[in-house]
Order: sequence, then C-alpha cells, then structure tokens
Amino acid sequence: MKRAIIILYWILAIAMIASVLVSIGYRLSESLFIGALFLPGALAVKYFFSKVTFSNRAEGIKNCIFITLGVIAGEIFLFILAHWTICKMRADTPDIYEWPQVPDLLVNPVFIAIMIGAFSVINILLEKWLDKKYPSGPRAVTFLSDRKPISLSETEILYIESNDSVTTVFATEGREFRNKTPISQWEATLGDKFVRIHRSYLINRSAVSSVEAGTVIVGDKQLPVSRKYKDKIN
Repeated sequence: MKRAIIILYWILAIAMIASVLVSIGYRLSESLFIGALFLPGALAVKYFFSKVTFSNRAEGIKNCIFITLGVIAGEIFLFILAHWTICKMRADTPDIYEWPQVPDLLVNPVFIAIMIGAFSVINILLEKWLDKKYPSGPRAVTFLSDRKPISLSETEILYIESNDSVTTVFATEGREFRNKTPISQWEATLGDKFVRIHRSYLINRSAVSSVEAGTVIVGDKQLPVSRKYKDKIN
C-alpha cells in the first residue's frame, strides 16, 4: 500500500510538470519523458542529504551547497540531452536547429531547485505520514564495525553513543559495536523511533524504562539529557 501511494504521488508530480512543458511547445509524450527526468535529481537529493552531518556546521552547509549545485548541473545536462534527443526523433523536424533551442525554463537553476526541492520535501512528509498510518515491522540496519558488516533489527539497538569521531552502538544482550558513522547520520537513518537526548546520545524510544530529572534510563544505563533536548524528552 505504501509503495503504491508513493508511486502514485510521483506519477501525479510528473504529470503536473508535463502539463507545464506542454504549454511551452513539447508534445505530451515528450513532456512526460522530460518530467520523469526530475526523478533522478529528487532521488539524489534524498540520498545525499541524508548523509550530510552538521557536527561541523560550516562543513555541513558547504556540503549542502555542493550537493545542490551538483544536482542542478546534472539535471540541466539531462534536460539538454533529452531536448536534443526529442529534436532528432521528431519526424517533422529534419534539422534540429529548426526547432527552438532548449527552453529557458529547463536551464533555469532556480526553477529546477524549487521543483526538486518541493517534490522531495512533500515526498519525505508523505513517507513519514505513511509510516505512522501503516507501521511496518522492524527493519534491519546494516553497518560496519571493525571492518565487519553487522546487521541489527531496529528493536535490537538500545542507544548510540558518540565519542569524537567514533560512535558505539549498544544493542541487546550486552553487545557493543564500534562504528565511524556520525551520530547525526545515525539519527537521520533510524528516523522517529529514535530520539536525540544529548549531543552524544541517540536512544531507542521503546527501550526507555523511565525518565527522571535530567536523565533517561535505557536498559541498565542512566544517560544524561541536555538542556537543548529536554523539551523533546518531556
């Protein structure tokens, strides 16, 4: 059900873009083809932005800018290539130079950024809403620990502790796994079932046994709650 709704959403998004492209001279099939080319940019945004960390704010902002510029440049290249291909395929246009050059709209970075950004944000919000409405079973989380692949169910992870460049995943049965993925990236990967209580701690909501003044009990560990995250815990 969730996958079908997401697919339907992107079909509607592509159809909306296609309606705009038809108005500037493309045929319906051509408009749908170009509209579908917004998908790679949206997927790239979703993937790469989930990897950005803000432990160093300046570095995080710089990475966001580079990703945005890279996605826009890639999309413009795809649109130019698609326009050239369409011109070559048009039976009634013997010379591609007899048809107008690439429409300004498709090489406008502001338009591309707004469209991809809007569709990506709506998609993320839709996925979160669907996860709450149609909850699925615990998913497996795979990562490297001491160069060995580890796969854990979300329910097996109790909390994650960050210590400089090293994070430690504390799991059920007293297991511990060292990892170099930043805690902010863990937070983005694990989603709403986990909550940040401190710059150094990310905990599994379902593993909390009690909440006391300034601390949270997870398993047999008492973890501190910083002022920044106090309201979220309450």
